[in-house]
Amino acid sequence: MQNPSPQLPSGGCEPLRSVDRELIDALRSGERLGVSELTSVLGVTATAVRQRLERLLDDGLIVRHKVVAGRGRPTFDYSLTVLGHRQAGANQADLVDAMWQEILSLEDAETRTRLLAGIAKRLGQAFGRQLSSSEADGSLERRMRELSKLMAGKRIPSDVTTDGLASLPVLGITACPYPGLLDESDQRSMCHLEEEMLSEALGHEIELTSCRLDGDQCCQFAPKESKSSKL
Repeated sequence: MQNPSPQLPSGGCEPLRSVDRELIDALRSGERLGVSELTSVLGVTATAVRQRLERLLDDGLIVRHKVVAGRGRPTFDYSLTVLGHRQAGANQADLVDAMWQEILSLEDAETRTRLLAGIAKRLGQAFGRQLSSSEADGSLERRMRELSKLMAGKRIPSDVTTDGLASLPVLGITACPYPGLLDESDQRSMCHLEEEMLSEALGHEIELTSCRLDGDQCCQFAPKESKSSKL
């Protein structure tokens, strides 16, 4: 009996270990393979294969299928889940860059704005669903710290500090997560997208208060109230 395929987590998985990626690559053809076949393909021991299989099962990247042959003990074959195929796919950076440039090149400003707002909303909702504290039961600072940890899992280094004057949390992104997509024009589309994405994720309007494009050490995002508090 086949195990049900797990639902895709909105935030994806942690980066794959190189040894686990080898096993994923061995299953990319769609063929179901058992421990003995994987042992032969990978050139490692059955114990090593089983350890990798357990990790990938826990991450929802593969699924186990029971094989009953005759009256002996059943064996198991393995195949990739939808999420596993996504992890095994090609690097999407070139595709993302091309799509981003096409969006920015749209002459219709209203259409361009609507597309960017839609992207920001989807990204923000994906992060927001993973926050354990809701807008009702969690403070903004607590949600911001949770979001910072989630972003770290996606290789977006950040920290949360408290504005001494306004006593409001400030999220600092210490390295640009998308350096190839930076827009240094007056539009600064990526900066605006990040503002909207963070606002959607946190359930609170967030604004960019300092930016690396202006020579600041990092990009900082704070609640909208902080601006008036500093006046």
